[in-house]
Amino acid sequence: MSLRNSKRTEDRSAGAHPVGERTPLIAGNWKMNIDHLHAIALVQKVAWTLRDADHDFDDVEVAVFPPFTDLRSVQSLVAADKLPITFGAQDVSEHDHGAFTGDISGAFLNRLDAKYAIVGHSERRLYHHEDDAQVGRKALAAIRHGLVPLICVGETAADLEAKGPAAVPVQQLQGAVAEFAAELAKRADAGETAEIVIAYEPVWAIGSGKAATAQQAQEVIGRLRGALGEALCAPLGAERADAVAAATRILYGGSVAVDNVAGFLAQPDIDGALVGGASLDAASFAGIAQFRRHVRTA
Repeated sequence: MSLRNSKRTEDRSAGAHPVGERTPLIAGNWKMNIDHLHAIALVQKVAWTLRDADHDFDDVEVAVFPPFTDLRSVQSLVAADKLPITFGAQDVSEHDHGAFTGDISGAFLNRLDAKYAIVGHSERRLYHHEDDAQVGRKALAAIRHGLVPLICVGETAADLEAKGPAAVPVQQLQGAVAEFAAELAKRADAGETAEIVIAYEPVWAIGSGKAATAQQAQEVIGRLRGALGEALCAPLGAERADAVAAATRILYGGSVAVDNVAGFLAQPDIDGALVGGASLDAASFAGIAQFRRHVRTA
């Protein structure tokens, strides 16, 4: 499978994706917003809005990332009402258990039926001084406990000016992958797989209202896909590394909104969106999840 054998773009406005294509993921990162009581109402409203719009959850996956204190409420709601929404945590510890005050083990998240764990968000890198190696160890811990790590990378405005597009995100991804590549190889040798998701979030776009253009995002994400294959080549071998890179979903994040999401998702290497502020409003988030309705027929 070639690295360039990314998802097909023909007939995207029809709403169906071909077998074997990467399923788009619309992920809502609530950050430190919404308590556990309001979380129930928000998830219900998102689910009802999408059901009323006949949203196909198999065609476009929808996930929410509440604060840790909301996860049990969200789990109970999703299970009781059989909601087709997945959910994950905003972080995960690199440690499995022990004297790590404030950390949350991947084992605990697994028991809560979480599917994903975000690692490496720019706010964690900035405020908690997490480096690429620690991000990689957190991703490894997520994999170890049956979670899908959602690995965030992105450059600041200063990085962009000094080093150009993609240089810093590629470096961040390579540094993280080095920590868990051996685990992927071990699982591949045993006939097992472990999914990862990558999110490109230019720091200069997060919360600014100034999103990257679709073409800018495609350029960086295309290079990230190539860099992933290169980083996995030694442990996995070229063919398997190529296949993993081609199958990995890569999202764009940074001021994603209803009026720009379709342009991003029309790009061949962009497989979804990591949504911040707009995910706190049910109508806005549901509108983003229905991005296919906004794709103009060529």
